[in-house]
Amino acid sequence: MPLGLRRKKNKSRESSHLVENEEVGSVGKSELNGGGPGVAPPPAALRPRLIFHTQLAHGSATGRIEGFSNVKELYSKIAEAFHIQSTEILFCTLNTHKIDMEKLLGGQIGLEDFIFAHVKGIKKEVEVFKAEEALGLTITDNGAGYAFIKRIKEGSVVDGVKVICVGDHIECINGKNIVGTRHYEVARMLKDLPKDQSFTLKLVEPMKAFDMLEPRSKGGKPAGESKIGTGRGTLRLRSKGPATVEEMPTEFEEKAVKKVDDLLESYMGIRDTELAATMVEVGRDKLNPDEFAMALDEALGDFAFPDEFVFDVWGAIGDAKQGRF
Repeated sequence: MPLGLRRKKNKSRESSHLVENEEVGSVGKSELNGGGPGVAPPPAALRPRLIFHTQLAHGSATGRIEGFSNVKELYSKIAEAFHIQSTEILFCTLNTHKIDMEKLLGGQIGLEDFIFAHVKGIKKEVEVFKAEEALGLTITDNGAGYAFIKRIKEGSVVDGVKVICVGDHIECINGKNIVGTRHYEVARMLKDLPKDQSFTLKLVEPMKAFDMLEPRSKGGKPAGESKIGTGRGTLRLRSKGPATVEEMPTEFEEKAVKKVDDLLESYMGIRDTELAATMVEVGRDKLNPDEFAMALDEALGDFAFPDEFVFDVWGAIGDAKQGRF
């Protein structure tokens, strides 16, 4: 099917132009563990027992958690371990208590990774004058309803508002509560705000330990620049079905996922390594861009990616296969 014909298919779906990508499981090798499309998950007693260690990032005793299959269940287990509400957790980092966006927990956890949970801290309200079309923000979300700032571009509009920091959860835009809104929708709402006018953000910053009170970070390098997992494998979290144990990503997968994540930021203003990994897995065995486009439609529903974006992703996967990065 030529790429141009995909738009007619997507336009007919008026109920949604974008799919909630956390609902999409990857295809291929991860389905061998059960829980893939059309496959009943194995009984709980037959699933591997994996125990992870966790702390609250601002300081706490060490807890032990197990028996979770997706991010929401993970947050619930952490909340039980520390006797807090799961809604207090903004996001988690792996192997560091710092607000390090390179170590952000996504859809996979190394089997020996240590999980640090960042909980709600100070609330703040700030007025921003939109002097340029682009605010200089990259948005992501925690998979459980909270969108937050992953990167601030140096020299941008938001960079000049020093109270806004990487890791801040965006709770309201101009008085509208956006809790439960996915990252791509939040990015679009911010982009659509009129230029040369002021708007108001209500933010919640992560609680910080004393040794974390330091100059504001702009987010550092994009996620994927350094390896997170240190164990012999990774636990793939799913919104539907049980979590699955997979081998550590190959060099091809790491390079391709990073490039596709960069393209998501460039085209959509978001970063989402799990979505990028799904796209790489969908495209790794496709023979041409049209076949890849059809596979994306099947795997990611109504997301309606632009044709130019699909071509660029296809090219990025091909470059990674050829080792041209």
